[in-house]
Amino acid sequence: MKLLLMIVVIAVVLLILIYLVAIKPGRRGKSGIERLMGVHYAHRGLHDNTGEAPENSLAAFRLAVEAGFGIEMDLQLSRDGQVVIFHDATMERACGVTGIISDYSYEELQQWTLFDSNELIPLFSDCLTMVAGQVPLIVEIKMAWQDAAVCAATDSILRDYQGLYCVESFNPLALIWFKNHHPEVVRGQLADRIADPDGRRRILYGVLSNLLFNWVTRPDFIAYNHLHAGVLARKICRGMYKNLAVAWTIKSEMELEQAKKHFDLFIFDSFVPKY
Repeated sequence: MKLLLMIVVIAVVLLILIYLVAIKPGRRGKSGIERLMGVHYAHRGLHDNTGEAPENSLAAFRLAVEAGFGIEMDLQLSRDGQVVIFHDATMERACGVTGIISDYSYEELQQWTLFDSNELIPLFSDCLTMVAGQVPLIVEIKMAWQDAAVCAATDSILRDYQGLYCVESFNPLALIWFKNHHPEVVRGQLADRIADPDGRRRILYGVLSNLLFNWVTRPDFIAYNHLHAGVLARKICRGMYKNLAVAWTIKSEMELEQAKKHFDLFIFDSFVPKY
């Protein structure tokens, strides 16, 4: 009986150790990471989808710069390999047309405006020219599961950029790409408690939600849905490993104040924070 108990205890301890190794992120002391602090980040720019500065538009980014906010944005590739700024998997909500970004060349994408504005889907390079290092950027890589072309194209543009930036993605393969090809870049793992409606990807979603790819991606920060601040893996990354904790997406002053107990950096939407 004592031997069985000892075996169980050893097994439990080993599982805990394996878990702690699996979720271990990168070290906080990476060059440049502390410079991201002290700024709130406007989700897809300081936008209003009913006006002339819709999400992920140059107008929304310009307003964020003028207000002194950092900017979070989403990158995808057009059919001809241009890095454009656009969030959704499909174009219906933002442009009222069918298809996805990669169905069209950049020139073809310019025939549609964003929401009810006169703004067009911008090139990433044009955004960088406009921002010109005035505020820090959080660049989200929208990457198809195994196609890293957007990582290489994004990195090629960013290598000539003198401003402060970091990259993030829900896809661990994007972080692995930057870790292997440009390890100096501050990289973050985006995560959420993901529900699997049909059960076919339950294990994968569980691994992603619980940050179990950290052992290979070694993210410099974890950007988690602030509504799920209590997820154990996230709390361990911040508390035990002192990893930078980023909250998305904060939508009120009340949520911001509550999130300050659990996070270090904040991406906001639908209101303008009081500094």
